[in-house]
Parts: sequence; structure tokens; C-alpha cells
Amino acid sequence: MAILNRPSALNALNTNMGAKLNKLFKAWENDPNIGFVSMKGSGRAFCAGGDIVSLYHFMNQGKLEECKDFFRTLYSFIYLLGTHLKPHVAILNGVTMGGGAGVSIPGTFRVACGKTVFATPETLIGFHPDAGASFYLSHLPGHLGEFLALTGAKLNGAEMMACGLATHYSVSEKLPLIEEELGKLVTDDPSVIEACLEKYSDLVYPDKNSVIHRIDIVDKCFGLDTVEEIIDSLESEASLINDPWCGSTLRLLKEASPLSLKVSLRSIREGRFQTFDECLVREYRMSLQGVSRLISGDFYEVSNFQILNKHV
Repeated sequence: MAILNRPSALNALNTNMGAKLNKLFKAWENDPNIGFVSMKGSGRAFCAGGDIVSLYHFMNQGKLEECKDFFRTLYSFIYLLGTHLKPHVAILNGVTMGGGAGVSIPGTFRVACGKTVFATPETLIGFHPDAGASFYLSHLPGHLGEFLALTGAKLNGAEMMACGLATHYSVSEKLPLIEEELGKLVTDDPSVIEACLEKYSDLVYPDKNSVIHRIDIVDKCFGLDTVEEIIDSLESEASLINDPWCGSTLRLLKEASPLSLKVSLRSIREGRFQTFDECLVREYRMSLQGVSRLISGDFYEVSNFQILNKHV
């Protein structure tokens, strides 16, 4: 089992972690004694995403090559995970955001629990949903992917199950039992691993306030062509129906970087017609533009503000 072990940083991924994961997974893929691979995070998070503190310091010092290495290393691992010849189980035991989703969702099985919190909050920090997000978000039901990409809204474990981001759900208390059972398995057969996970799975439904129950409104608004049309449509819906969800969604959109909203919408729409590797290549180029500050300094400025105010 691979354990992401930076609990004080919610297991945020840096270049060294990405390099170690690449090395381990390549070795495990070629090891006939290993049938499958599992991954979890230490502490209260699976993984909070990429380490934007270290990325900010690279940008601040003008170290563009280090920025390139950061993204190249992590995206290479995400591609390796998504094409790995052996089954993969991610135990999403807490915060699973941004790059944390990137190092779990491309794998075979994703086990959510009552403590799982998923989000792609990049537009709120002047960036774009990356680490493969334009691929997996664009393949969610309807236009849920656009909603998640633009708003950075959070999903819980039940919602992840409902939309397909998670393959299994277990109450948090059962996770040690799952880990113990997986540790005893000697197999490379996905159906055997799935049977093990099913043994500890629980039936769960999103609550009445969930976005899952508002897919009609999501499709009506987030299926439109432009960010401006999406916002206008939500404002129109808010005036017609008494649903606090419309207001909270509008607030999230208005808190985001305007440029990031436009870039992210385009990214999801392109991802719908691209392969996994094509999405990663495009996201890599987009990410380098984001840290270069040639087009916009939003990511650098928001990162600077959050670090100074200790929000990350």
C-alpha cells in the first residue's frame, strides 16, 4: 500500500512525492509478486491536491523550470495510474481535492466514506481544474462536470457514489477492516478485489439538499455556451424558484477568477472529446501558462494572499 504521508499539509503533493510515486508504481507494475496496488492518506485527508505553497515559492523566485518539473512529474504519475496494468484501490479517507482526485479517480476502484470531501476548487485560486480533471469531470452525468469545475463546490461520499466519482461507499469505521482484508488478498483479478470491497459496502443516498437532486437545473444553466449565459440563467432561476442553492451557486461563481471561469469551461468542453492523455497534455500547457504570469497573474496573486493569511 502507498501512503501519502504529509498529514500537516493534508498530504499535498510536491515534486518529490510525485517522483517517489512514479518510481514505486513502475516497480510494482513489473513485480510478478504484486497483484494490485492500494493507496490512502495519513491523518484526516486523502490528499488536498498539489502543494501550492511550494509552487508559489517557485514562481516568486522565478524558477519556471522547477514549476515545469512539478507539473511534469505529477501529471506523469497520473497518466501512469490511469494506464497501470494492475488494479488500483484508492481509499478516500478524508479531503480529496484537486490533485488528490487526480491521483485516485483514474484508478480502478475509489472507496468513499462519511469523511470524504471532494472538490476541484481551482477557479477560486485563479487556476483551472487540472490533474486529469478535464477528462473525468467532462464524463460525469449531464453538465455536472461544468458545475463542479466552475464553482469548486464540494461533494460528500454519498454524492460521489451517486455520480460515479466513487465506485464504493463504506462507513468510516469499516475502513480498517477493508485495509486488513485487502492486505490478505493475493490476486490481480479485479472481480475478486471488487467482491472484497462489496463485502464492506453500505447503501447510501444523497440528502435532499444535494446538487444531485438538481441535475435538471444544472443541465439547463451549465449546459449553456458561455459563463455570462450560465450566470444570467442562474439569476433567472433564482428569481423564479425559492431555492437557496441558486444563490449559493451564484456566490461561488462570483468569488471565482473571471478568467479562470472562462478557461475552465473551455477546458471541460474540450475534454469531453479528448482522450485521457490528450487532456493531460493540454492541461500541462495550460498550467505552465498559469504559472508564467504572461497572460494573468491571478494564480500568483491569490496564492500570495492565501499564504500571507495562512489559508493554505
